[in-house]
Amino acid sequence: MAAPITAASLLEGRMGAIRTTSPRGEKSDPAASYTAVSRAVKAEGLLRRARLFYLLLALGLVAATAADVTGMVLMGRSWFQLILAGVLGLILTQFAFLAHEAAHKQILTSGPANDRLGRFLGTFVIGMSYAWWLNKHNRHHANPNQLGKDPDIAFDTISFTEEDAARQRGLLAWITRRQGYLFFPLLTLEGLNLHWTSFKLLGNPEPVKHRATEIALIAVRFGVYLGLLFWFLPPGIAGAFIGVQLAVFGIYMGASFAPNHKGMPLIPASVKLDFFSKQVLTSRNVSGGWWATALFGGLNYQVEHHLFPSMARPRLARARLIVREHCAATGVPYTETTLVQSYAIVIAYLNRVGLQARDPFACPVIAQYRGA
Repeated sequence: MAAPITAASLLEGRMGAIRTTSPRGEKSDPAASYTAVSRAVKAEGLLRRARLFYLLLALGLVAATAADVTGMVLMGRSWFQLILAGVLGLILTQFAFLAHEAAHKQILTSGPANDRLGRFLGTFVIGMSYAWWLNKHNRHHANPNQLGKDPDIAFDTISFTEEDAARQRGLLAWITRRQGYLFFPLLTLEGLNLHWTSFKLLGNPEPVKHRATEIALIAVRFGVYLGLLFWFLPPGIAGAFIGVQLAVFGIYMGASFAPNHKGMPLIPASVKLDFFSKQVLTSRNVSGGWWATALFGGLNYQVEHHLFPSMARPRLARARLIVREHCAATGVPYTETTLVQSYAIVIAYLNRVGLQARDPFACPVIAQYRGA
């Protein structure tokens, strides 16, 4: 009879330096603990909207965009425009964080209003399909790091399991064996990949919610963006501008989402965990306080975000203290690392997956002596 899946067994083999809570006193039921956490969060008003915060943030991003465009006009036909292209990539990523928060109903009062805001930011401002991303992201939140259910660990260029790594062939197999070291260089293509995936979905005959609206917004967005760039700048500089903007956007997006779950326990497809344990065991926080929150749009509080997806960004820091206390009481490990540690864990994990699939017929005894 197979041993039952426990928190300890899921965490076995986790890599890197981490800080976790340890149980104090008698352990309690994690499901009941989540009820207690929810009550504590609601009692402190942490599920209230933070409309003034988001208004000021949005105005700041609009001002930053205007300043970047003004700089482009003043700089003229210069290769120094590529600096401003990088800045634009950073600004667009910050807008993507806002779209993410609107999708989680964190900003406005009603669900439809948040969806309209998220769709506008996702399609017109960022240039990708909001419908595609929302479907994918909702499935991720429902089953984080669960094999066969979480699309964020599905078979792709990067492999997150040894089985997927062994399936790669040709150039992709070569990349897989080195995927940890190549992870950040590959992120330079992620911006292009997000746009391309969106175009494919919207051109697919399968039903897509608000397809016509998204196609119209994306078409206008790229028409204006590309038209102005190639009208104002020489073709070479304009092309390089787009390349730099997409590369910075891809790296920033990937570097913001990767520390959250990569290298954390993978849950077998057949295993069922209570909501509290599932969300906490598979999520990793990044320490740093206000600067990490500003840099990652609140994604540094990934545990709390997964437990309370509709919680506004300014409330997450306080929720962290409540959740950590309950994790200590229930014996559910709570993981938090520095930013550098999180990246080291991700790189080591990806390399381990790629290298272990290098030869599926390798002798385990030899492999053991090689690692000694």
